[in-house]
Amino acid sequence: MFITFEGGEGAGKTTILHRLAQRLTEEGYHVMTTREPGGIPIAEKIRDIILDKKNSIMDARTEALLYAAARRQHLVEKVKPALAKGEIVLCDRFIDSSLAYQGVARGLGVEAVFQINQFAIADQMPDLTLFFDIHPKEGLARIHNNKEREQNRLDLESLQFHNQVYQAYQQLLLKFPERIERIDANFDIIEVEANAYNKIKAKLL
Repeated sequence: MFITFEGGEGAGKTTILHRLAQRLTEEGYHVMTTREPGGIPIAEKIRDIILDKKNSIMDARTEALLYAAARRQHLVEKVKPALAKGEIVLCDRFIDSSLAYQGVARGLGVEAVFQINQFAIADQMPDLTLFFDIHPKEGLARIHNNKEREQNRLDLESLQFHNQVYQAYQQLLLKFPERIERIDANFDIIEVEANAYNKIKAKLL
């Protein structure tokens, strides 16, 4: 089972992912956690380039291609082998992030970015995607209050940019209703985790 976690900055998806991984492992499931961009050495190096605050002049198409390149290597080196062994893969971001951030917020077009990524993933779409829904202003406030979180290039974008990302995710919910499940991320962490857990268990049964 390939399950991806999506949402804007500060939605809490990363925290919930690791809490759910521990919970599922305790129940006897074989779980692997990973993230995008990253998860393996090559992709982590690409991540450093993409998120480096000094790379503010990066072209939008360059950014999209770098994400797709990191995604390809991560998929063939880590995700597919885990799925082949029957593991549950919990991945922090995947193709929907590119569709929202580069396709809509960067203005490249959802279909154009989807085609780039189709070449990268060769039809390996997630079985389930959890979208952690929180308004950008609230998510960014969480980031501001979390001193332990690393600040990256995307955190420096305007509120308008993050609003476009948020609207893009709403469009993706309508585009892929059979795959993407909405999780209201405005509640406390225990309730958000419970909602996400129930969505995953329903898919596993």
